[in-house]
Amino acid sequence: MLLVPAVVGMAFLVLPLAGLLARAPWATLARRLAEPQVLEALRLSLLTATAATAVCLLLGVPLAWLLARVDFPGRRLVRALVTVPLVLPPVVGGVALLLVLGRRGLIGQWLDDAFGVTLPFTTAGVVVAEAFVAMPFLVISVEGALRAADRRFEEAAATLGASRWTAFRRVTLPLIAPGVVAGGVLCWARALGEFGATITFAGNFPGRTQTMPLAVYLALETEPEAAIVLSLVLLAVSVIILACLRDKWVNSP
Repeated sequence: MLLVPAVVGMAFLVLPLAGLLARAPWATLARRLAEPQVLEALRLSLLTATAATAVCLLLGVPLAWLLARVDFPGRRLVRALVTVPLVLPPVVGGVALLLVLGRRGLIGQWLDDAFGVTLPFTTAGVVVAEAFVAMPFLVISVEGALRAADRRFEEAAATLGASRWTAFRRVTLPLIAPGVVAGGVLCWARALGEFGATITFAGNFPGRTQTMPLAVYLALETEPEAAIVLSLVLLAVSVIILACLRDKWVNSP
């Protein structure tokens, strides 16, 4: 009885991808991929996604450790707030970033007056928008790895005289390294595909803020075949990410 809806569900997910492959301009694919605007959007996407992932690692790993290892009042509320970007419409996230980090925002106005730093509609703004929507993926993955790690190793390191920082760096991080890597890969993939928050907070300026998803949106209005080519690049990246994480998901209980 479940076979028919299962097949329909599979077709619902797979057929759009098959349609993308079927309508791809394979004869001119190489030439279109070599076009300057495509290469520039790809370069900017890789640069900003990598920078956003670095920001998420720098801030997200300590945040995950706090949620997993420190018992403080309101921890459940903090965990809920950290995961809000997962369900928040990206456009709403972009508006929220504008209200806080815009030139008239709560923090952005101070940054502009004190340091002359303006984030909206800049490449740095793209990194901020991508990090905002991608960090929950890293935090959830690392927090789960921390909760699953055997704390007896850390306790043993403490009895041997290791400080908390040394135990975290030499014992905890190696234990949770697979979770950090998986979270980082998911974070990078999410940042690479970010659209709503980016176009709202950073705009769509070629060479400065136009990432691959934004280039797809723009090309779809004027040159559908170019949009298909850009979509194929993002699809290929997604397949590679799934292949890299396959063992982790298959071997998970």
